[in-house]
Amino acid sequence: MGRVSQPGASVDLTTHVGSLQFANPVMCAAGTAGHGDELARYLDLGELGAMVVKSLSADPWAGNPPPRVHETAAGMINSVGLQGPGIPAWIEHELPALRAVRATVVVSILGRSVADYARAASLLDGVDGIVAVEVNLSCPNLDGGSHMFAHDPDAAAEVMAATAASGLPRWAKLSPNTDRLVEVAHAVAASGAEAVTLTNTLLGMVIDVESRRPLLGGGGGGLSGPAVHPVAVRAVYDCRAALPDLPIVGVGGVGSGRDAVEFMMAGADAVQVGTATFADPRAPRRVLDEIVAWCVDHGVGSTRELRDTAHGVRP
Repeated sequence: MGRVSQPGASVDLTTHVGSLQFANPVMCAAGTAGHGDELARYLDLGELGAMVVKSLSADPWAGNPPPRVHETAAGMINSVGLQGPGIPAWIEHELPALRAVRATVVVSILGRSVADYARAASLLDGVDGIVAVEVNLSCPNLDGGSHMFAHDPDAAAEVMAATAASGLPRWAKLSPNTDRLVEVAHAVAASGAEAVTLTNTLLGMVIDVESRRPLLGGGGGGLSGPAVHPVAVRAVYDCRAALPDLPIVGVGGVGSGRDAVEFMMAGADAVQVGTATFADPRAPRRVLDEIVAWCVDHGVGSTRELRDTAHGVRP
């Protein structure tokens, strides 16, 4: 789907993120589309730029107690706890289904120590059907304290260096919950990240006023959806201004083609659709169609022309 034609117009959707070329800039975000082909009954995963699977650790991970998800005024808050089957089980049971539907697969990995990340990455080395690894750095750092790896430039850099064992291009998924975001982006880029994914969820909490206790089983959680979109756009804009050559994947509250175009104008090379799929499993395909329609309406011949234009850059 590199180029889409409509009567009287043609839009080139071909997108590059680091060393990789994708047919278009729309991806499913990690954590919202499952570990396998769950969305294949609603849309053709092979027509998307990529499918980023829910974060996986080297071993099975039980996750948090229920309730895990709660709707908010402008999105949702979750405390799923990164439940997963572990990478070996995923390779055996889930990856074949993604291959069968021709999905371009990016694997998100996680860990609670540098050694955990290194082991997870090594398990992906040489596995067919995977094009990149997204390193989820928004996990508590048991090597250096309770803070997230993504809040500490040195810790984040150490993880990125350790994940080279995957032998694949690596993207660092960063947290908006720190005033050191740009500093962390610099650090991971210097330690092997081909791109950064901006951003993960915002820390939040919902309290049940009847029971007077946190509503989610895990206590606090991560806020996602439309409410976080302006925060994520600002993160992309700031990192693009500071690191003009670093590829960026924008994620956070993308529910329409206009949201995606906004990310690209801020500096994103590609976008991910996440929370919107809970309300509409076909959202990634709809967002892609709306990007094409926007480009046709505005005389834009290639989505690459949109990148950085909010910075005063013209194609």
